[in-house]
Amino acid sequence: MIFKHLSKRMLPDEIMTFDEKYYNIGFIDQLSYKDTFVHRLDPRAKLIATLLFLFTVISFSKYELTALLPFFLYPALLMTIGEIPFMFIFKKIVLVSPFAVFIGIFNPFLDSGQVSIFQGLTISAGWLSFFSIMIKFTLTVSTALLLIATTSFPNVCHSLRQWGLPSLFVSQLSFLYRYIFVLMEEAMRIIRARNMRSYGKRGKGIRIFVRIVGILFVRTVERAERIYFAMLSRGFQGDMPSLKRFHIKTGDVIFVVSVAVFLYVFRFYPATQILGRYVQGVFS
Repeated sequence: MIFKHLSKRMLPDEIMTFDEKYYNIGFIDQLSYKDTFVHRLDPRAKLIATLLFLFTVISFSKYELTALLPFFLYPALLMTIGEIPFMFIFKKIVLVSPFAVFIGIFNPFLDSGQVSIFQGLTISAGWLSFFSIMIKFTLTVSTALLLIATTSFPNVCHSLRQWGLPSLFVSQLSFLYRYIFVLMEEAMRIIRARNMRSYGKRGKGIRIFVRIVGILFVRTVERAERIYFAMLSRGFQGDMPSLKRFHIKTGDVIFVVSVAVFLYVFRFYPATQILGRYVQGVFS
């Protein structure tokens, strides 16, 4: 009991919160190593499907709203087949949603025109474009997160390298993802040390925060130099070779073709209008 009481005082809420955020980021990396149909697909096939989806969603005009709704089927199917928790993706989207809100929140003031959406019902064109931005944001971010959640990031980088992207770009991307976790571990150790040497609200001022950032920066530079010299001593020449080889299979081709057909149908055919007329005819 005494140990539990002391541990609670030594590990305040902010430490537990920081630890939870760290393991929350690592959870998406754990999800990428599951063994489902989506995870077993070739990473290049999933990259092509994701890029097709993103370009198709972005291609809609700023006043399109109902035409975007059928595209939620794609991330919903990926989450279901890939066994990805819905709340995990939802929380990530909510976390970064303020950026999209900030971009579109001024549209209602800048675009004051009126648009008719139903018979006798009009809405401000600014609000329509704002909701369109939020839907596009939700679709694109969720699809990008699902790509990482169903494909390990090293495999994504290796696929980009096989596509012929510059080795410098792919290496930097791989290092960025890998050392996010190293940087957070270093920050976690510094914050724990700070809290074990302070009590109550001591050590939480802006001066201490600036010192922590400075210490973290110095340690990051020192570690980066040690890692770089260690890589040079092992023959690193700017590329990240991999022994793993990917092979396009029949299932990968079917997946990409199915996604392409799905996107083509819902992009160039008014599926929502056809469905609405059908429902209206049934009830009339």
